[in-house]
Amino acid sequence: MLNQIITAARRNHDTLAADAIGVAALMVLLVAGLHLPVLS
Repeated sequence: MLNQIITAARRNHDTLAADAIGVAALMVLLVAGLHLPVLS
């Protein structure tokens, strides 16, 4: 199973990088949204 995960990660390196950037952006938006009530 680990070999399958590694193989999939090697094949889809560009897609995984884009997905990781998207997840990071969503986390930033989530944290910023949760802190908006504190700032006002």
